[in-house]
Amino acid sequence: MKDAFGTPQSLLVLGGTSEIGLATARRMITRGVRTVWLAGRPSPALTAAADSLRALGTDVRTVPFDALDTESHPERLGKIFTEGAIDIVLLAFGVLGDQAHDEADPVAAVRVAQTNYTGAVSAGLVCAGALQAQGHGSLVVLSSVAGERARRTDFIYGSSKAGLDVFAQGLGDAMYGTGVHVMVVRPGVVVRPGVVGRGAVRPGSAGRGSGRFGSGLPSVTPEAVATAIELGLRRRSETVWVPGSLRMVMAAVRHVPRSLFRLLPL
Repeated sequence: MKDAFGTPQSLLVLGGTSEIGLATARRMITRGVRTVWLAGRPSPALTAAADSLRALGTDVRTVPFDALDTESHPERLGKIFTEGAIDIVLLAFGVLGDQAHDEADPVAAVRVAQTNYTGAVSAGLVCAGALQAQGHGSLVVLSSVAGERARRTDFIYGSSKAGLDVFAQGLGDAMYGTGVHVMVVRPGVVVRPGVVGRGAVRPGSAGRGSGRFGSGLPSVTPEAVATAIELGLRRRSETVWVPGSLRMVMAAVRHVPRSLFRLLPL
């Protein structure tokens, strides 16, 4: 529950090993968050992530969560809200897939779509309903610039993010006036600290990848995205672009004729 000054006290990260999720948690801890839930598949990485946040002096709890196991979402995520109000939910899970491989393997392509879209729809609705029931809170949905326009290099991943983005916008409209704030975050090419300029990755992701996916688009670090998320929450923004200049870049990209767009190195 927020304190008397309106400072968020609790954060739930769906995708507990997400670099952007953890960067956001670190930043919010320095701003007053005292309880962090990390939801993800049980693993050494999830344990290490929780330990790293505990070292900052906050109460960190983990909960088993699998985006593909949608039938378990109401019980597992709902239980978190019964243990205390959650001020911020960050939906940060997702998979990149491999475009070339997934085109030849429809089962793999469907897994990308189910994780990034179907799983997010399920988790997003469960959390939005719980936030509405408690009467306040913010749901932050990590979308991607990749969802703005279909590109030959990553249209499977991009289409899943496009669906998520539209869903989150509609959910925000549905929650309007209920006390629940929904914010869509659209990062550019997210790279790990220390590898910027040495090979970009797919827009909206935070792992290594081919530079082809990020050609011509601004790159950002997980920490930069976390900073933008915090500012967006303070302003109660509905859409956040990271970096902010990306808004104008994509406004232009959307109007490039298709015959020309398919020739661009994007």
